[in-house]
Amino acid sequence: MALDGAQAIVGLGLFTLLAMGHFVADFGLQSDRMAVEKCPGKDHTLPWPWWLLAHSGIHAFFVSVITGVIWLGLAEWGLHALIDYGKCRHRYGLGVDQSLHMACKLIWVLILLSFGPIPTGALLQAFPR
Repeated sequence: MALDGAQAIVGLGLFTLLAMGHFVADFGLQSDRMAVEKCPGKDHTLPWPWWLLAHSGIHAFFVSVITGVIWLGLAEWGLHALIDYGKCRHRYGLGVDQSLHMACKLIWVLILLSFGPIPTGALLQAFPR
């Protein structure tokens, strides 16, 4: 997949927006209760799957809105839940968790780039072609 300079810049802009959205959703919109109770055995107010699905759904919403592609949002929903579940089970720590989430964002951009030029919609107007 050969990219011209303009599409590389648009891809970088899209990745940047996805990363920003991720940090808003993971740290700004995730309450302390949600961060704790999304893990099995830590749930007190709702069963943990509800917390995990709600948190992952917020991420799915951001990916869907930023990319304009619902099925990428659905993929984000599932993968974000799996990655967070692994962290809850102490398979890895925060650094690996965040790296896996960023890898997903990179994959979404590469998928979109593989289908041809990414249109510069309203969210990407700051990154001219």
